[in-house]
Amino acid sequence: MRTDMGFAGAEALRETVRGSVLVPGDPEYDQECAGFQAGDRHRPDVLVVADGPDDVRAAVDAARRHRLPVAVQATGHGLGEAARGGVLVSTRRMAGIRIDAEARTAWVEAGVRAGDLVAEAARHGLAPVNGSAPGVGVVSYTLGGGVGLLGRRFGYAADRVRRIDLVTGDGRPRRVTADSDPELFWGLRGGGGGLGVVTGMEIGLVPVAGIYGGQLVFDGARHADEVLSAWQRWTATVPETMSSAVSLLPVPDIPAVPAHRRGRYLAQVHLAFTDSREEGERLVEPLRTIGAPLADDLREMPYAECASVFSEPDTPHAYRSTNLLLGPDGLAEDALRSVRAATGPEAEAMCVLSMRHMGGAFARPPRVPNAVPHRDAGYLLYVLSPFTARVRARTRRRCAHCTRGRWLPRRGVRWGGTPTSCTGRRVRALCGRSTGTAGQRGRAAAWHGCAPSNSSTTPKGCSGSVCWGRGARRARRTMLR
Repeated sequence: MRTDMGFAGAEALRETVRGSVLVPGDPEYDQECAGFQAGDRHRPDVLVVADGPDDVRAAVDAARRHRLPVAVQATGHGLGEAARGGVLVSTRRMAGIRIDAEARTAWVEAGVRAGDLVAEAARHGLAPVNGSAPGVGVVSYTLGGGVGLLGRRFGYAADRVRRIDLVTGDGRPRRVTADSDPELFWGLRGGGGGLGVVTGMEIGLVPVAGIYGGQLVFDGARHADEVLSAWQRWTATVPETMSSAVSLLPVPDIPAVPAHRRGRYLAQVHLAFTDSREEGERLVEPLRTIGAPLADDLREMPYAECASVFSEPDTPHAYRSTNLLLGPDGLAEDALRSVRAATGPEAEAMCVLSMRHMGGAFARPPRVPNAVPHRDAGYLLYVLSPFTARVRARTRRRCAHCTRGRWLPRRGVRWGGTPTSCTGRRVRALCGRSTGTAGQRGRAAAWHGCAPSNSSTTPKGCSGSVCWGRGARRARRTMLR
């Protein structure tokens, strides 16, 4: 039976934690509940802004005793459904990073953002397998799967997790590795959530100090169909060291936008190549023949500047998105044209259409098995629409129609939605239905630290860092029983 924690319970929690305990009406409550996804926000009964793992443990334990649901938020990029009531744990203050350059590993706390980890690793000539958006949480992105800038060479970010610290639903802190608890370690990496609140994680880094990459930008009004088609054919010819995506989007006519992009419908090709500039130039040449680009900023760059490959927006806004995986052959020409037409400038709601090239190291199983499925996918198709309250409903319909068959043939579609969906039964078996007796090994829990409140989405993760969120959304508000 669920009970209200009440004023006395919140006061008792304040005496326990080093961070903040807020309730509706407190001055900082609304600001702390807000995240990157501005279309909605959590409204918990109690918000715990954690300073460290002990605060997380105290919050989960209090929720367990009062039989309240728990949600987690670090950045709020992947908010699927806002929590109403219960306990929300904010991990944004937990931003510690430790780099072991000799071992090529990083230890990150639950609130670390990708851009901060990239900058810290770059000081040692190393890089994480990060996504395109520097503001996305590392834990959420990684444990959700993690389709990164260099994924065709290095695979999913989840494949490089070495150790996970979390608090399970019984309020117990646990350190999980492939040796200590192989089943739980499997489910945490790509399983979609519901296994506990992650407080920290050790990941492997890769020896990349710089890349050749950037964007080729074309006038989409003239070349959108040609760019989609040529790029998809071109991806069949490139090595694993080349990762790429294409995006089509209308750009508003406002002063903040560079003049050559302002008010246009753009077709952008995003590239990240880990070999020499000379070889990169040779590989990219066929794309340059599509037409005269509006912008060509391909260059050698230090990896610390990798965010410029996608130049994701960093201002919180409201949006809806959905995605699906395609087979190795991608989409037929008529399907490409159909999807482009459905999401172009004439669409009833503004749409951003993106395709990411998969394959390469994405397709290979990791040394330590994990829950990331559908490794035979060739492409990831993604649709995002910003919205206001007035257009919320039709925006949701537009995103769904674009990727659930209205304009796509089912042939060649590997999975609609997100990769972790197919692992749901096994993950639910790990979660169990209680707070974790000895027999259940503590697997029922509050939130997985990569809960959707802290996840990126999308194929681009929130445009680049795909957190494969549907499985996490299913586990959205696990009741502690």
